[in-house]
Amino acid sequence: MFTGKKILVTGGTGMIGRQLVELLLKKGATVRIASLDDPSRADERAEFVHADLTELSTCMKLCEGMDFVFHLAGIKGSPKMTREKPARFFVPTILMNTNMLEAARRNKVRWTLYTSTIGVYAPKDVFYEDDVWKSFPSDNDKFAGWAKRMGELQAEAYKEEDGTANISIVRPANVYGPYDNFDPENAMVIPALIARATGGEDPFVVWGDGSAVRDFIHARDVARGMIHVVEKKETRPVNLGSGKGYAIKEIVEMIISNLDTSPHIEWDTTKPSGDAVRIMDTARATSIGFTPSVSLEAGIKETMEWYRANKDVTDKRYNVFKDKSPS
Repeated sequence: MFTGKKILVTGGTGMIGRQLVELLLKKGATVRIASLDDPSRADERAEFVHADLTELSTCMKLCEGMDFVFHLAGIKGSPKMTREKPARFFVPTILMNTNMLEAARRNKVRWTLYTSTIGVYAPKDVFYEDDVWKSFPSDNDKFAGWAKRMGELQAEAYKEEDGTANISIVRPANVYGPYDNFDPENAMVIPALIARATGGEDPFVVWGDGSAVRDFIHARDVARGMIHVVEKKETRPVNLGSGKGYAIKEIVEMIISNLDTSPHIEWDTTKPSGDAVRIMDTARATSIGFTPSVSLEAGIKETMEWYRANKDVTDKRYNVFKDKSPS
């Protein structure tokens, strides 16, 4: 399906994007990467375009001649950053999603994949795809969740108005893996804990009491899932997760087990833990033939090994780019 095809991957230098580009190249595709990131982070076998996706004219040029568009680009940060600087998530996300989907439509791209998020769901123990529009996103994901919902609604609008059903939508769970953001100030839970633990913190202080339960999926499995839903021409939103819940305490223990030392763990219960339980229902993904292949234990070990090998370059990058997120 992808052999000899021209494919645009926005955010192709990121954690999921790197994995997706690798898989698409293996399938014989010609890949163009669009990103505001450092070109050195892009796969050398792909074309790299330094692009601001908040400009429609830029998105139009990027989509010219493309057979497929995988739109992964977005704004990523910790729950703390989301609360303190919500406009940095909401505004660029709305602009990028609107522009990319419209540019793909105008250029008559054969098929587009839109990357949504677990943040579109309201607080609930288990997330079912068809429940999204029955409620509102959690206050912990208010701005990012609504921005991503608007992209899903845009895809639905095209289908209603033009009869065009050529957009797949995926909602990844909590994603982790190599090439993640490991900046302890702005990273998500697994990379932040890995960075601090490998940095030798002792005592090792963790927010909350460790009871919060989350669904985690490795970036390589998300990339596989993205390709799979496009190959199946699935137009219903699809959850990409493990379907299993892991307490933060379990995550901490897995990370500590991969250290040469065993730091003392302290739980700071004065700090928030977020929603108690967030698990994906993965029945739809399973029904179309997709299941994750990387266990959490193996994935954390791999991610820690990658971070150790790339720590110096990774930490230097945060110092350079820390103040360059959209505002």
